[in-house]
Amino acid sequence: MTPILTVFTPTFNRAYTLHLCYESLKRQTSKDFIWLIIDDGSTDNTKELVKRWITENIVPIRYHYQENLGMHGAHNTAYELVDTELNVCIDSDDYMPDDAVEKITDFWKRFGSERCAGIVGLDASPDGSVIGTKMPENLNKSTLSNLYAKQQVKGDKKLVYRSEVTRKTPPYPIFPGEKYCPLSYKYILIDQEYSLLILNEILCFVEYLPDGSSMNIINQYKKNPKSFSFFRKVAMRYAPSFRERFRESIHYVSTNLMLRNAKFLFESPNKFTTLLATPFGIALYFYILKTGKTTVLKSS
Repeated sequence: MTPILTVFTPTFNRAYTLHLCYESLKRQTSKDFIWLIIDDGSTDNTKELVKRWITENIVPIRYHYQENLGMHGAHNTAYELVDTELNVCIDSDDYMPDDAVEKITDFWKRFGSERCAGIVGLDASPDGSVIGTKMPENLNKSTLSNLYAKQQVKGDKKLVYRSEVTRKTPPYPIFPGEKYCPLSYKYILIDQEYSLLILNEILCFVEYLPDGSSMNIINQYKKNPKSFSFFRKVAMRYAPSFRERFRESIHYVSTNLMLRNAKFLFESPNKFTTLLATPFGIALYFYILKTGKTTVLKSS
């Protein structure tokens, strides 16, 4: 019988921390899942480690190795390979509470339908404190953009999607020489068609490691300007408010200055907003060139 949930984990040289996810999956009170590991070109002992876990036969594991494409490329592959009704990404430095799979599958069986994109739950620090804020108790479903822009929810949240939805949504673009595209690209597109069911329960424990993409967003910004420019155009097009559209426009200007793209204004989906944002985008561009900080920009 096919499980209802795929837990997928993109990993790159994270053998030293991947065991935390494995141990948490061994402890799950529900076994209605499979663990899909996307090894994005690791050169450490990840492959040998996973082979040993497969031999242990405690957790059902699918292992896929590919040349390094970056986090978004690993997500593309996962969405192609997933064959269960639901999927959730648990990063290689994160792990799940012992009853997370049970909470997800029981909740979906009670309330899930083809009218919903999936479930949005909570992330927490290892000490159990919720990242950011909880979601409104009186709200049963919402788009992700509505939660942040209108409901003023803060912090990363755990997204459990219907695999049919993630499969039919366009994949993340792969630009030669670039290894990162904001994952929010796909979430924004899904938001235009579906809402998420709200589950105010902790589904993942998150630890932001020094080598994680969240802690290195300034470097990501510098190294992947084509991906960020692409993403900002999509984010501008679907921004839920002028304030959000203006913020995305500032970032769009900055990335295009990095690309030396003189046509950025003509290529913008919101030319007037981009024109207003240009002085601020120029200031951000020079700030990014000079700063060594890693906490200024959001990764989404």
